[in-house]
Amino acid sequence: MSLSPVEGVALAEIESGAGAGAGGPAVKGVVGRSPGQLAWLRLRRDRTAVVSGVLLIFFMLLGLAAPLIEMAYGIGPREQFQNLLDGFGMPLGYAGGVTGEHWFGLEPGLGRDIFIRLIYGLRTSLFIAFAAALITATIGVMLGALAGYLGGWLDAVINWITDLTLAMPFLIIALALTPTLTLRFYGERGQVSSAFGVGVLIAVFAVFGWTSTARLVRGQVIALREREFVEAAKASGAGVGHMLFRQLLPNIWAPILVSFSLAVPQFITSEAALSFIGVGLSDETPSFGRMIYRSLDFLQTDPAYVFFPGITIFGLVFAFNLFGDALRDALDPKSSR
Repeated sequence: MSLSPVEGVALAEIESGAGAGAGGPAVKGVVGRSPGQLAWLRLRRDRTAVVSGVLLIFFMLLGLAAPLIEMAYGIGPREQFQNLLDGFGMPLGYAGGVTGEHWFGLEPGLGRDIFIRLIYGLRTSLFIAFAAALITATIGVMLGALAGYLGGWLDAVINWITDLTLAMPFLIIALALTPTLTLRFYGERGQVSSAFGVGVLIAVFAVFGWTSTARLVRGQVIALREREFVEAAKASGAGVGHMLFRQLLPNIWAPILVSFSLAVPQFITSEAALSFIGVGLSDETPSFGRMIYRSLDFLQTDPAYVFFPGITIFGLVFAFNLFGDALRDALDPKSSR
C-alpha cells in the first residue's frame, strides 16, 4: 500500500525506533513521532524561535488586554491633557512629558497619552494583520488547490485572475478605492467610524494578498497529484473534497503555515504605511502609521514621540520575521538546525 509523505515520515520514525530496539540494547519508551511533533521539538530547541515566540505572545497579550490595561492605567486613548502642554503645544517636563502618570509622555498639540494609544495601536495592527492573513490564506489555499488538482480550463482561469491581480498597482488602487468607498457609504457627513476603516483595509489586503499563497499551493498540489497515494485514493472512488482535504492539503500544511506566519508582518507594515499616508484609518483610530506621521513635525523638539511607536512596530515585525524563519527551518525535514 502506498503511503503519503506525511505517513511515510512518521513510519520511518517508528521503524528507526523499532530497529534500535531489535538490533541493540532494549530501549524503553521509544515511540514514533508525527511530523508535527518532530517540528515542535525542533522549534523548542531553537533559541531564536523561543525568544521571538515569547516576544510575540507578549505583544498579543498586550493587544488582547487593551481594555483591561486602560482600566488599570486610568487613561483612555482619546483623552486629552491640554493643561500639561506649554503655550506652543509641547508637553511639559522631560522626554516629551514622561511621568509616573504618563509612562511614554504626551502627544504634542493634542496632549493624548502615547502609552495607551500604543497599546490600542498594537491591538488594531494585530487584528487587521491576522484577519487579512486568515482571509487571504483561505482564498489562496482553495483557489490554488482547485487549480492544481483539477487543472484544465479552471487552472487557466485562476492563473489568469492571479496574473491580473498581480499586474494591478496595489498602492494606487488603495489610494483610489478607500476615498471612493468612504464617499459611497458616508458621503460628506460626519466622522468615518473606526470599524469601517479597519474593514476597508482588510478588504483591500484580501483582494491583493491571496496570490502568493495560491501559486504556492498550486505548485505543491501539482507535485503531489500524481503520487501513488493519490492514485490509490482515486481508484477507491474518493471525491474531490476527500482528495483535497484528506489527501493533498494535509501534506502541504507546512508551507501554508510558513506562508501565513510571514504574511502577518507584511500586513502590519502595509497597514502602517497606508495609515501613514492617510488611507483607511482616521486620526481618531490609534495606529502606528498615524502616530509616526504626526511625529514627523516634532523630530527635533520631541524625539520621544517618534521613538516609542517606531521601536514598537520594529520589535513586533522583527519578532514575526524571526519566528517565521525559525518555523520554516523547523518544518523542513532536511534542516540541519
